[in-house]
Amino acid sequence: MGNRTEVTEFILLGLTNAPELQVPLFLMFTLIYFINMAGNLGMLMLILWDSRLHTPMYFFLGNLSLVDVFYSSAVTPTAVTGLLAGKQVISYNVCAAQMFLFAAFATAEDLLLAAMAYDRYAAVCKPLHYSTTMTTRACVCLTTACYAGGFLNASIHTGDTFSLSFCKSSVVHHFFCDVPAVMVLSCSDRHVSEMVLVYAASFVICSALLVILISYTFIFITIFKMRSASGYQKAMSTCVSHFTAVSIFYGTLIFMYLQPSSSHSMDTDKTVSVFYTMVIPMLNPLVYSLRNKEVKSAFKKAVEKTKHSLGI
Repeated sequence: MGNRTEVTEFILLGLTNAPELQVPLFLMFTLIYFINMAGNLGMLMLILWDSRLHTPMYFFLGNLSLVDVFYSSAVTPTAVTGLLAGKQVISYNVCAAQMFLFAAFATAEDLLLAAMAYDRYAAVCKPLHYSTTMTTRACVCLTTACYAGGFLNASIHTGDTFSLSFCKSSVVHHFFCDVPAVMVLSCSDRHVSEMVLVYAASFVICSALLVILISYTFIFITIFKMRSASGYQKAMSTCVSHFTAVSIFYGTLIFMYLQPSSSHSMDTDKTVSVFYTMVIPMLNPLVYSLRNKEVKSAFKKAVEKTKHSLGI
């Protein structure tokens, strides 16, 4: 790749050039990042600690928390550092690594949400066969496929972007090395690369979204046929949290990647990117814990046990 480019480093413009906003935004996003880490790592530890949460649903949720930690950590430290430093210089290889890690774990999250939708379909629509359908082996295979798909998709996008020549501007109008923001700097003909980005992203997003929509179509049909009020409420409670997380995640993802670069406004993209790189990973553990009685119960049990061990 070094023979194809004269650029050895990129300059990230960051979130804002307004000096009066830099310190408040730094404090706000640092707080969001700590809440994100505490929420997701706390959720992961709670799932590992409480044997009642050793079920397929929480196995996928634990992996979702792990993915949120990784893909947020690939971006947020760079973003908050840039708020204090202003323009931030990032080397060519570090930029490529950041792009790869973010794309890999964001794609893995996309696919994990689809796997979780299938799990909810099996639980609600095929309850008698649930234990034989969602076995430990099946869950591990599905999760492995999600990670493999993430790394494959990231390899395509990162390799495609950095196969281009960068011989003009090295200023990235973003706070991290996102694919559209870096690709637009190329002095090569990037038409094919843009098509690869749109088609590959469309395939991944639409495939996962199709699985989710089909799963929830059957789930809602089954729920509406239920005559028992308690059964209806239980089925809804297991799906609402996941459906909320799906709606938030896919809304921003479709806005960002399923449009050509000529339609992108970098300022708008930065605002949306803040939402899905920092805010959504923070919201996921809150969404799942606030509406989930089992998680609340496990958390209370953990707090009581900690108080008892400390003699409080």
